[in-house]
Amino acid sequence: MMQILINAYAVNPDWGSEPGMGWNWVIHLARHCKVQVITEGEWRENIERELVRLPQAGNIVFHYLSVPEKVRRMCWNQGDWRFYYHYRKWQKRALCLARQIMKDNRIDLIHQLNMIGFREPGLLWKIKGVPYVWGPVGGMENVPAVYARCAGWRQYIFVRVKNAINSFQSRWQPHVRRAVARSSVLVAAVEGVKNRIEEVYGKQAVVINETGCRLNLSGRRILHEKGKFSLLWVGKADFRKQLHLAVSTLALLKDCEGLRLHICGVNPSEEGRRFIKQAENLGVSHMCIWHGIVPNAEILSMMRQSDLFFFTSIMEATSTVLVEALMNRLPVLCFDTCGMGTIVDETVGRKIPLTRPGQSARDFAERIRFFFHHRQVLRDMDEAFDARQRELDWNRKAERMSGIYREILKDRQHRP
Repeated sequence: MMQILINAYAVNPDWGSEPGMGWNWVIHLARHCKVQVITEGEWRENIERELVRLPQAGNIVFHYLSVPEKVRRMCWNQGDWRFYYHYRKWQKRALCLARQIMKDNRIDLIHQLNMIGFREPGLLWKIKGVPYVWGPVGGMENVPAVYARCAGWRQYIFVRVKNAINSFQSRWQPHVRRAVARSSVLVAAVEGVKNRIEEVYGKQAVVINETGCRLNLSGRRILHEKGKFSLLWVGKADFRKQLHLAVSTLALLKDCEGLRLHICGVNPSEEGRRFIKQAENLGVSHMCIWHGIVPNAEILSMMRQSDLFFFTSIMEATSTVLVEALMNRLPVLCFDTCGMGTIVDETVGRKIPLTRPGQSARDFAERIRFFFHHRQVLRDMDEAFDARQRELDWNRKAERMSGIYREILKDRQHRP
Protein backbone atom coordinates (compact mmCIF):
# COMPACT_ATOMS: atom_id res chain seq x y z
CA MET A 1 0.00 0.00 0.00
CA MET A 2 1.23 3.51 -0.83
CA GLN A 3 2.61 5.52 2.08
CA ILE A 4 1.97 9.26 1.86
CA LEU A 5 3.33 12.09 4.00
CA ILE A 6 0.74 14.87 4.23
CA ASN A 7 1.43 18.40 5.46
CA ALA A 8 -1.90 19.80 6.71
CA TYR A 9 -1.67 22.67 9.19
CA ALA A 10 -5.45 22.73 9.84
CA VAL A 11 -7.31 19.50 10.67
CA ASN A 12 -10.48 19.32 12.77
CA PRO A 13 -13.37 16.84 12.44
CA ASP A 14 -15.81 19.27 14.10
CA TRP A 15 -15.33 22.28 11.83
CA GLY A 16 -15.95 23.24 8.24
CA SER A 17 -13.67 25.48 6.16
CA GLU A 18 -9.91 24.67 6.14
CA PRO A 19 -9.90 22.40 9.25
CA GLY A 20 -12.86 20.33 8.08
CA MET A 21 -11.41 20.12 4.60
CA GLY A 22 -8.11 18.85 6.03
CA TRP A 23 -9.88 16.19 8.11
CA ASN A 24 -12.02 14.91 5.27
CA TRP A 25 -9.14 14.65 2.82
CA VAL A 26 -7.03 12.73 5.33
CA ILE A 27 -9.66 10.19 6.42
CA HIS A 28 -10.89 9.51 2.90
CA LEU A 29 -7.39 9.18 1.45
CA ALA A 30 -6.65 6.69 4.24
CA ARG A 31 -9.04 4.26 2.55
CA HIS A 32 -6.60 4.05 -0.36
CA CYS A 33 -3.18 4.48 1.26
CA LYS A 34 -1.35 4.84 4.55
CA VAL A 35 -0.92 8.46 5.60
CA GLN A 36 1.43 10.20 8.01
CA VAL A 37 0.00 13.65 8.77
CA ILE A 38 1.85 16.67 10.17
CA THR A 39 -0.65 19.10 11.69
CA GLU A 40 -0.97 21.84 14.30
CA GLY A 41 -1.99 20.64 17.75
CA GLU A 42 -4.98 22.88 18.52
CA TRP A 43 -7.55 20.15 17.84
CA ARG A 44 -5.63 17.09 18.98
CA GLU A 45 -8.42 15.99 21.35
CA ASN A 46 -11.04 16.32 18.60
CA ILE A 47 -8.90 14.31 16.20
CA GLU A 48 -8.09 11.54 18.66
CA ARG A 49 -11.75 11.27 19.71
CA GLU A 50 -12.96 10.71 16.15
CA LEU A 51 -9.98 8.70 14.98
CA VAL A 52 -10.80 5.68 17.14
CA ARG A 53 -14.23 5.48 15.49
CA LEU A 54 -12.84 5.06 11.98
CA PRO A 55 -12.36 1.61 10.43
CA GLN A 56 -9.36 2.99 8.49
CA ALA A 57 -7.72 4.45 11.63
CA GLY A 58 -4.86 1.93 11.30
CA ASN A 59 -3.80 3.73 8.11
CA ILE A 60 -3.50 7.15 9.79
CA VAL A 61 -0.74 8.53 12.03
CA PHE A 62 -0.91 12.15 13.22
CA HIS A 63 2.13 14.17 14.25
CA TYR A 64 1.35 17.37 16.19
CA LEU A 65 3.30 20.64 16.18
CA SER A 66 1.56 23.15 18.46
CA VAL A 67 1.77 26.95 18.31
CA PRO A 68 0.92 29.57 21.01
CA GLU A 69 -2.70 30.64 21.44
CA LYS A 70 -1.98 34.14 20.10
CA VAL A 71 -0.83 32.62 16.82
CA ARG A 72 -4.05 30.61 16.60
CA ARG A 73 -6.06 33.81 17.04
CA MET A 74 -4.07 35.42 14.22
CA CYS A 75 -4.75 32.43 12.00
CA TRP A 76 -8.53 32.55 12.36
CA ASN A 77 -8.64 36.35 12.16
CA GLN A 78 -8.62 36.42 8.40
CA GLY A 79 -6.61 39.34 7.08
CA ASP A 80 -4.06 39.35 9.93
CA TRP A 81 -0.90 39.17 7.89
CA ARG A 82 1.26 38.71 11.01
CA PHE A 83 0.22 35.08 10.93
CA TYR A 84 2.39 34.38 7.90
CA TYR A 85 5.57 35.03 9.93
CA HIS A 86 4.57 32.42 12.51
CA TYR A 87 3.27 30.06 9.85
CA ARG A 88 6.67 30.12 8.12
CA LYS A 89 8.34 29.25 11.43
CA TRP A 90 5.88 26.38 11.86
CA GLN A 91 6.70 25.11 8.38
CA LYS A 92 10.41 25.06 9.23
CA ARG A 93 9.57 22.83 12.19
CA ALA A 94 7.38 20.70 9.92
CA LEU A 95 10.31 20.25 7.53
CA CYS A 96 12.54 18.97 10.35
CA LEU A 97 9.80 16.61 11.54
CA ALA A 98 9.15 15.38 7.99
CA ARG A 99 12.81 14.44 7.55
CA GLN A 100 12.69 12.50 10.81
CA ILE A 101 9.50 10.71 9.76
CA MET A 102 11.15 9.73 6.48
CA LYS A 103 14.12 8.28 8.34
CA ASP A 104 11.79 6.02 10.32
CA ASN A 105 9.28 5.18 7.59
CA ARG A 106 9.18 4.40 3.90
CA ILE A 107 7.45 7.38 2.29
CA ASP A 108 6.43 7.09 -1.37
CA LEU A 109 5.10 10.62 -1.92
CA ILE A 110 4.75 13.99 -0.17
CA HIS A 111 1.50 15.95 -0.36
CA GLN A 112 1.26 19.63 0.65
CA LEU A 113 -2.47 19.81 1.47
CA ASN A 114 -3.36 22.92 3.46
CA MET A 115 -3.53 25.80 4.18
CA ILE A 116 -4.63 26.10 0.56
CA GLY A 117 -3.50 29.72 0.05
CA PHE A 118 -0.73 29.86 -2.54
CA ARG A 119 1.51 32.30 -0.62
CA GLU A 120 2.92 29.68 1.73
CA PRO A 121 3.40 26.28 0.08
CA GLY A 122 5.31 24.99 3.08
CA LEU A 123 8.88 23.76 2.82
CA LEU A 124 8.51 20.04 2.21
CA TRP A 125 9.31 20.67 -1.46
CA LYS A 126 12.91 20.93 -0.25
CA ILE A 127 12.99 17.17 0.41
CA LYS A 128 14.50 15.43 -2.59
CA GLY A 129 14.11 11.89 -3.79
CA VAL A 130 10.31 11.47 -3.56
CA PRO A 131 7.50 12.91 -5.69
CA TYR A 132 5.75 16.03 -4.43
CA VAL A 133 2.09 17.02 -4.91
CA TRP A 134 0.79 20.49 -4.04
CA GLY A 135 -2.88 21.30 -3.77
CA PRO A 136 -5.67 22.06 -3.94
CA VAL A 137 -4.17 25.56 -4.31
CA GLY A 138 -6.33 28.68 -4.00
CA GLY A 139 -6.08 32.44 -3.65
CA MET A 140 -4.42 33.44 -6.91
CA GLU A 141 -7.49 35.28 -8.19
CA ASN A 142 -7.96 38.99 -7.43
CA VAL A 143 -10.94 40.57 -5.68
CA PRO A 144 -12.98 42.88 -7.98
CA ALA A 145 -12.17 46.19 -6.27
CA VAL A 146 -15.35 47.92 -7.48
CA TYR A 147 -17.36 45.77 -5.07
CA ALA A 148 -15.32 47.10 -2.13
CA ARG A 149 -16.59 50.66 -2.46
CA CYS A 150 -19.66 49.88 -0.37
CA ALA A 151 -17.29 49.27 2.56
CA GLY A 152 -15.67 52.70 2.33
CA TRP A 153 -12.63 54.22 0.66
CA ARG A 154 -10.16 52.61 3.08
CA GLN A 155 -11.39 49.13 2.20
CA TYR A 156 -11.32 50.04 -1.48
CA ILE A 157 -7.69 51.18 -1.30
CA PHE A 158 -6.79 48.11 0.78
CA VAL A 159 -8.26 45.81 -1.88
CA ARG A 160 -6.43 47.60 -4.69
CA VAL A 161 -3.12 47.29 -2.84
CA LYS A 162 -3.79 43.66 -1.93
CA ASN A 163 -4.61 42.82 -5.56
CA ALA A 164 -1.29 44.32 -6.67
CA ILE A 165 0.61 42.32 -4.03
CA ASN A 166 -1.37 39.19 -4.94
CA SER A 167 -0.46 39.49 -8.62
CA PHE A 168 3.21 40.06 -7.78
CA GLN A 169 3.48 37.21 -5.29
CA SER A 170 1.69 34.68 -7.49
CA ARG A 171 4.35 35.32 -10.15
CA TRP A 172 7.52 36.14 -8.25
CA GLN A 173 7.35 34.79 -4.67
CA PRO A 174 10.49 32.58 -4.48
CA HIS A 175 8.99 29.72 -2.46
CA VAL A 176 5.96 29.61 -4.73
CA ARG A 177 8.15 29.35 -7.82
CA ARG A 178 10.27 26.62 -6.26
CA ALA A 179 7.27 24.64 -5.03
CA VAL A 180 5.69 24.82 -8.49
CA ALA A 181 8.94 23.72 -10.15
CA ARG A 182 9.34 20.84 -7.68
CA SER A 183 5.74 19.57 -8.01
CA SER A 184 5.05 16.34 -9.86
CA VAL A 185 1.39 17.42 -10.03
CA LEU A 186 -0.26 20.74 -9.17
CA VAL A 187 -3.89 20.65 -8.06
CA ALA A 188 -5.91 23.87 -8.42
CA ALA A 189 -8.96 24.47 -6.24
CA VAL A 190 -10.75 26.41 -8.97
CA GLU A 191 -10.49 27.01 -12.71
CA GLY A 192 -9.14 30.55 -12.25
CA VAL A 193 -6.13 29.28 -10.28
CA LYS A 194 -5.49 26.58 -12.89
CA ASN A 195 -5.46 29.25 -15.60
CA ARG A 196 -3.13 31.45 -13.56
CA ILE A 197 -0.66 28.60 -12.94
CA GLU A 198 -0.58 27.67 -16.60
CA GLU A 199 -0.29 31.31 -17.72
CA VAL A 200 2.51 32.27 -15.31
CA TYR A 201 4.46 29.02 -15.02
CA GLY A 202 3.59 27.18 -18.21
CA LYS A 203 2.88 24.08 -16.15
CA GLN A 204 -0.30 22.00 -16.35
CA ALA A 205 -2.62 21.79 -13.34
CA VAL A 206 -5.70 19.70 -12.59
CA VAL A 207 -8.81 21.12 -10.94
CA ILE A 208 -10.15 19.41 -7.82
CA ASN A 209 -12.26 21.60 -5.53
CA GLU A 210 -10.81 21.59 -2.03
CA THR A 211 -14.05 20.70 -0.27
CA GLY A 212 -16.63 17.97 -0.76
CA CYS A 213 -19.85 16.54 0.60
CA ARG A 214 -21.61 13.41 1.73
CA LEU A 215 -24.29 11.92 -0.45
CA ASN A 216 -27.85 12.88 0.48
CA LEU A 217 -30.18 11.02 -1.85
CA SER A 218 -33.20 11.26 0.41
CA GLY A 219 -35.36 13.27 -1.97
CA ARG A 220 -37.16 16.58 -1.95
CA ARG A 221 -36.93 19.40 0.57
CA ILE A 222 -39.86 21.29 2.06
CA LEU A 223 -40.98 23.72 -0.65
CA HIS A 224 -43.23 26.72 -0.08
CA GLU A 225 -46.38 27.23 -2.08
CA LYS A 226 -47.26 30.45 -3.83
CA GLY A 227 -47.45 33.43 -1.48
CA LYS A 228 -44.32 32.67 0.54
CA PHE A 229 -40.73 32.58 -0.70
CA SER A 230 -37.63 32.16 1.51
CA LEU A 231 -34.13 33.25 0.52
CA LEU A 232 -31.32 32.02 2.76
CA TRP A 233 -28.08 34.03 3.14
CA VAL A 234 -25.20 32.69 5.25
CA GLY A 235 -21.89 34.44 5.85
CA LYS A 236 -19.98 37.09 7.79
CA ALA A 237 -19.97 40.88 7.73
CA ASP A 238 -16.78 40.73 5.62
CA PHE A 239 -17.22 42.87 2.49
CA ARG A 240 -16.27 39.87 0.35
CA LYS A 241 -19.55 38.22 1.35
CA GLN A 242 -21.50 41.25 0.01
CA LEU A 243 -24.43 41.30 2.43
CA HIS A 244 -24.77 44.94 1.40
CA LEU A 245 -25.53 43.74 -2.14
CA ALA A 246 -28.07 41.19 -0.91
CA VAL A 247 -30.00 43.90 0.94
CA SER A 248 -29.79 46.23 -2.08
CA THR A 249 -31.30 43.47 -4.21
CA LEU A 250 -34.36 43.33 -1.94
CA ALA A 251 -35.10 46.97 -2.74
CA LEU A 252 -35.83 45.85 -6.32
CA LEU A 253 -38.19 43.09 -5.18
CA LYS A 254 -40.70 44.96 -3.01
CA ASP A 255 -43.48 43.85 -5.34
CA CYS A 256 -42.85 40.16 -4.48
CA GLU A 257 -45.33 39.76 -1.64
CA GLY A 258 -44.21 37.17 0.90
CA LEU A 259 -40.52 37.17 -0.08
CA ARG A 260 -38.20 37.06 2.93
CA LEU A 261 -34.41 37.07 3.28
CA HIS A 262 -33.16 34.96 6.22
CA ILE A 263 -29.70 36.20 7.26
CA CYS A 264 -27.39 33.91 9.30
CA GLY A 265 -23.87 34.47 10.59
CA VAL A 266 -24.04 38.23 11.28
CA ASN A 267 -24.80 39.52 14.78
CA PRO A 268 -27.55 42.16 14.31
CA SER A 269 -26.61 44.01 17.52
CA GLU A 270 -22.94 44.39 16.51
CA GLU A 271 -21.53 44.24 12.97
CA GLY A 272 -25.01 43.82 11.54
CA ARG A 273 -26.24 47.26 12.64
CA ARG A 274 -25.09 49.02 9.48
CA PHE A 275 -26.93 46.49 7.32
CA ILE A 276 -30.07 46.92 9.42
CA LYS A 277 -29.76 50.67 8.88
CA GLN A 278 -29.35 50.09 5.14
CA ALA A 279 -32.50 47.95 5.08
CA GLU A 280 -34.41 50.69 6.94
CA ASN A 281 -33.24 53.34 4.48
CA LEU A 282 -34.29 51.18 1.53
CA GLY A 283 -37.64 50.33 3.08
CA VAL A 284 -37.05 46.57 3.16
CA SER A 285 -36.70 45.95 6.92
CA HIS A 286 -39.86 43.85 6.89
CA MET A 287 -38.25 41.56 4.28
CA CYS A 288 -35.17 40.79 6.43
CA ILE A 289 -35.13 38.18 9.19
CA TRP A 290 -31.97 38.28 11.32
CA HIS A 291 -30.98 34.99 12.94
CA GLY A 292 -27.53 36.03 14.18
CA ILE A 293 -24.88 33.39 14.86
CA VAL A 294 -26.55 29.98 14.68
CA PRO A 295 -25.19 26.40 14.99
CA ASN A 296 -24.38 24.51 11.82
CA ALA A 297 -27.13 21.97 12.48
CA GLU A 298 -29.68 24.80 12.47
CA ILE A 299 -28.27 26.14 9.20
CA LEU A 300 -28.71 22.73 7.60
CA SER A 301 -32.29 22.58 8.86
CA MET A 302 -33.02 26.02 7.41
CA MET A 303 -31.59 24.90 4.07
CA ARG A 304 -34.16 22.13 3.92
CA GLN A 305 -36.93 24.68 4.47
CA SER A 306 -35.75 27.43 2.10
CA ASP A 307 -36.54 28.01 -1.55
CA LEU A 308 -33.24 29.48 -2.76
CA PHE A 309 -29.70 29.91 -1.39
CA PHE A 310 -28.65 33.50 -2.08
CA PHE A 311 -24.82 33.41 -2.17
CA THR A 312 -23.45 36.88 -2.92
CA SER A 313 -19.75 36.27 -2.15
CA ILE A 314 -17.32 37.68 -4.71
CA MET A 315 -14.20 35.80 -3.55
CA GLU A 316 -14.03 32.19 -2.34
CA ALA A 317 -12.21 29.01 -3.10
CA THR A 318 -15.13 26.58 -2.75
CA SER A 319 -17.17 27.61 0.26
CA THR A 320 -18.21 24.82 2.61
CA VAL A 321 -21.64 26.38 3.10
CA LEU A 322 -22.20 26.34 -0.65
CA VAL A 323 -21.48 22.62 -0.78
CA GLU A 324 -23.80 22.13 2.19
CA ALA A 325 -26.58 23.83 0.23
CA LEU A 326 -26.10 21.41 -2.64
CA MET A 327 -25.95 18.52 -0.19
CA ASN A 328 -29.34 19.65 1.15
CA ARG A 329 -30.74 19.96 -2.37
CA LEU A 330 -31.15 23.73 -2.15
CA PRO A 331 -30.83 25.61 -5.49
CA VAL A 332 -28.14 28.32 -5.52
CA LEU A 333 -28.03 31.85 -6.93
CA CYS A 334 -24.46 33.17 -7.03
CA PHE A 335 -21.75 34.90 -9.05
CA ASP A 336 -20.06 33.07 -11.90
CA THR A 337 -16.59 33.16 -10.36
CA CYS A 338 -14.20 31.22 -8.09
CA GLY A 339 -15.36 27.85 -6.76
CA MET A 340 -19.06 28.62 -7.12
CA GLY A 341 -18.57 29.20 -10.82
CA THR A 342 -17.15 25.67 -11.07
CA ILE A 343 -19.75 23.67 -9.15
CA VAL A 344 -23.00 25.57 -9.83
CA ASP A 345 -24.69 25.33 -13.21
CA GLU A 346 -28.18 25.67 -14.68
CA THR A 347 -29.20 22.26 -13.34
CA VAL A 348 -28.84 23.28 -9.68
CA GLY A 349 -29.16 27.06 -9.76
CA ARG A 350 -28.25 30.22 -11.64
CA LYS A 351 -25.14 32.42 -11.91
CA ILE A 352 -24.62 36.04 -12.88
CA PRO A 353 -21.40 37.69 -14.13
CA LEU A 354 -19.20 39.98 -12.06
CA THR A 355 -19.86 43.49 -13.38
CA ARG A 356 -20.65 46.36 -10.98
CA PRO A 357 -22.68 46.37 -7.74
CA GLY A 358 -25.68 48.20 -9.21
CA GLN A 359 -25.87 45.94 -12.24
CA SER A 360 -25.36 42.85 -10.06
CA ALA A 361 -28.31 43.84 -7.84
CA ARG A 362 -30.49 44.13 -10.94
CA ASP A 363 -29.24 40.80 -12.28
CA PHE A 364 -29.86 39.04 -8.97
CA ALA A 365 -33.31 40.60 -8.65
CA GLU A 366 -34.23 39.44 -12.15
CA ARG A 367 -33.35 35.80 -11.32
CA ILE A 368 -35.11 35.88 -7.97
CA ARG A 369 -38.26 37.38 -9.49
CA PHE A 370 -38.27 34.64 -12.12
CA PHE A 371 -38.04 31.92 -9.48
CA PHE A 372 -40.66 33.67 -7.35
CA HIS A 373 -43.16 33.43 -10.21
CA HIS A 374 -41.95 30.08 -11.62
CA ARG A 375 -41.41 27.85 -8.60
CA GLN A 376 -41.81 24.68 -10.60
CA VAL A 377 -38.37 25.41 -12.11
CA LEU A 378 -36.88 25.03 -8.63
CA ARG A 379 -38.82 21.81 -8.04
CA ASP A 380 -37.60 20.40 -11.34
CA MET A 381 -33.99 20.84 -10.22
CA ASP A 382 -34.38 18.29 -7.43
CA GLU A 383 -33.19 15.23 -9.36
CA ALA A 384 -30.09 17.04 -10.66
CA PHE A 385 -28.66 17.24 -7.13
CA ASP A 386 -27.95 13.50 -7.13
CA ALA A 387 -25.44 13.85 -9.97
CA ARG A 388 -23.86 16.99 -8.50
CA GLN A 389 -23.44 15.38 -5.08
CA ARG A 390 -21.74 12.37 -6.64
CA GLU A 391 -19.26 14.70 -8.34
CA LEU A 392 -18.52 16.41 -5.00
CA ASP A 393 -18.55 13.25 -2.88
CA TRP A 394 -15.49 12.96 -0.63
CA ASN A 395 -15.00 9.32 -1.61
CA ARG A 396 -14.84 10.23 -5.28
CA LYS A 397 -12.38 13.07 -4.59
CA ALA A 398 -10.12 10.75 -2.59
CA GLU A 399 -10.27 8.14 -5.35
CA ARG A 400 -9.23 10.75 -7.88
CA MET A 401 -6.37 12.04 -5.73
CA SER A 402 -5.11 8.54 -4.94
CA GLY A 403 -5.28 7.84 -8.67
CA ILE A 404 -2.97 10.81 -9.20
CA TYR A 405 -0.60 9.35 -6.61
CA ARG A 406 -0.57 5.99 -8.41
CA GLU A 407 0.07 7.56 -11.81
CA ILE A 408 3.01 9.53 -10.42
CA LEU A 409 4.54 6.45 -8.79
CA LYS A 410 3.91 4.30 -11.85
CA ASP A 411 5.60 6.86 -14.07
CA ARG A 412 8.51 7.05 -11.62
CA GLN A 413 8.99 3.27 -11.75
CA HIS A 414 9.16 3.27 -15.54
CA ARG A 415 11.45 6.30 -15.79
CA PRO A 416 15.01 5.42 -16.83
